[in-house]
Amino acid sequence: MAEPSVFRRIMDREIPATIVAETDRVLAVHDIAPKAPVHLVVFPKTEQYANVAELAAGDPALLAELVSTAQSLADEYADGSFRLVFNSGANAGQTVFHVHAHILSGGLEETSLGGE
Repeated sequence: MAEPSVFRRIMDREIPATIVAETDRVLAVHDIAPKAPVHLVVFPKTEQYANVAELAAGDPALLAELVSTAQSLADEYADGSFRLVFNSGANAGQTVFHVHAHILSGGLEETSLGGE
C-alpha cells in the first residue's frame, strides 16, 4: 500500500499545518515553502483524484467547491486577486499526486511552482 500523501497526513493532523479554511470536503493551508507573499494550497479531502482533469471528470461539484474556496481565500488574503495553479503530472512539476491547487498573489512576476 502506498504511503499517505502529505495532504492526507495534514487532514489526519499527523503533521502540523496552518489551516486557513475547512469544509466537509475541502481543506486549505499555508504553503510551507511559499513562492509569493500569499501562497495557500487548497485540496479535496478525498485522495481519489491525482490531478485536476481527473477531479473535473469525476466530481465537477467538488472542483467547483475547491475553486470557490480559493476565491474566498483570495478575497480574505489578497483583495480578491489571485493566480490558481494546478500542476498536473510529473513533467509539469507535480510531486504530490493528490489533486491540489496553489493560490498565489502578490509578487508573481517570476513565480515558479516546480516541485509540488
